[in-house]
Amino acid sequence: MLCLGIDSGTTSTRTLVLDIESGKIVAFAQKTYKTIADLPHGHAEQAPQTWIEAVEATIRKCLAKIDHRQREVVAVGVSAQQHGLVALDAKNQPVRAAKLWCDTSTAAESEKLNRALGGVEEMIERTGNAMVPGYTGPKLLWLKENEPQNFRRIRTILLPHDYINFWLTGERQMEYGDASGTGLMDVRTRTWHKPLLEFIDKNLAAKFPPLRPSTRPAGLLRTAHRDEWKLGRDVLVSAGGGDNMLGALGTGNIEPGMVTLSLGTSGTIYAYAGEPIVDPKGEIATFCDSTEHWLLLACTMNVAFAIDQIMSLFQWNVPTLEAKVAGIPVGARGLLFLPYLQGERLPNLPRASGVLHGLNLKNTKAPEIARAVVEGVTMGLAYGMKRMVDLGIVPTELRVTGGGSKSAVWRQIVADVFGYPTVALKVAEGAALGAAIQAAWTYCQVKGKPIALDKLVHDVVKIDKKSRAEPRKENQSFYQELRGRQIDLTRKLATSGYL
Repeated sequence: MLCLGIDSGTTSTRTLVLDIESGKIVAFAQKTYKTIADLPHGHAEQAPQTWIEAVEATIRKCLAKIDHRQREVVAVGVSAQQHGLVALDAKNQPVRAAKLWCDTSTAAESEKLNRALGGVEEMIERTGNAMVPGYTGPKLLWLKENEPQNFRRIRTILLPHDYINFWLTGERQMEYGDASGTGLMDVRTRTWHKPLLEFIDKNLAAKFPPLRPSTRPAGLLRTAHRDEWKLGRDVLVSAGGGDNMLGALGTGNIEPGMVTLSLGTSGTIYAYAGEPIVDPKGEIATFCDSTEHWLLLACTMNVAFAIDQIMSLFQWNVPTLEAKVAGIPVGARGLLFLPYLQGERLPNLPRASGVLHGLNLKNTKAPEIARAVVEGVTMGLAYGMKRMVDLGIVPTELRVTGGGSKSAVWRQIVADVFGYPTVALKVAEGAALGAAIQAAWTYCQVKGKPIALDKLVHDVVKIDKKSRAEPRKENQSFYQELRGRQIDLTRKLATSGYL
């Protein structure tokens, strides 16, 4: 029995084929792409067709690699970047490009939505989260205020993974996990917050598809796709979800104590919660997960994006970057990086920019700058971990996923900065693996042969024991002090209007 797991991200789509009986990945394919170029600062958009083309291309490549086993494919699961706005017209065509999670042009609209409920504290009290620019809600208000002609054309509102599911099945629906990332839900009750929807537009609720549990399938694969790809009958498509929700499945983060750190284009750190835990400061998001529980999540916007900028600037490849960073002592000889190249979500500074602080004659070379960047983005995420601990999360192990998890140098920096044992997984593509796991789990449920999710995850998700990094005591206290400096410098520059 084979299942496809698809992860549609900001810079690439990754598809894998999971053999459920053996727990092995038997095929993998990836296709890269970019966001739309030359948009004003703060705007980040992609054409939804870009995702579809990448999904189709990677599925074809994977199926070619398992040519003799294509008809063993029984289910498909889709993970995708959260928060993106896909607005469809009466002909089910996008009315415009999708505004993405990293689009901060909606800062004013997020402030308006917070004020609509009486301020940030009241917003948190009533929905479980503060409204921030990255969420889908402010994008809808932005569209109504800035492109009213396009807003009037909207008949259906989808999120990125919902749109891919629609292309696969012809069915329009939305599941609790990704829907909670719109900012328009009460995450405790898993229902839309009607006053928020009506503040944006009195007819907005009618434009959302049915809201369903993440355990229910999205539908069956369209006959045209099934025939074209030479698959068997009745291939199931699971509900899918946001990349963090399915990344939790793909890293085994389905019980207390496990914490996942995703080092992708953005950086996310998330932990399982059996009950909704709401942050009164609004710094940690509380989302619904893909198992009918909850996910505490901290997100920073500049991780692999910042690393990629460094490699492009100095014309390095990944091995060169690792070697250069490893050759520089902790603290980058006094250089400190504030990683806010495209604004930031934690802390909530959508209009901020990056800062290199502490330049002197000993740290102006490329290796010191690279070390400072890696340390800076890692410390930004560590603030989110500290806040989760303050809220009651008790980590036992930090599981690292995403492209950055493949770097031994970065994993050691993570262990030193966070102060917890850090380990990578044998499959670095946690969200794609989680999508395949969900597809298998859903298929077995539908067929009347249920498998316990914890057993399925235990059988499939494997730790790479050789990757384990223990925190080094001599570096922990240094990084604690450096994190304090980063927070203090950020606060002083932001409050003075210089960030």
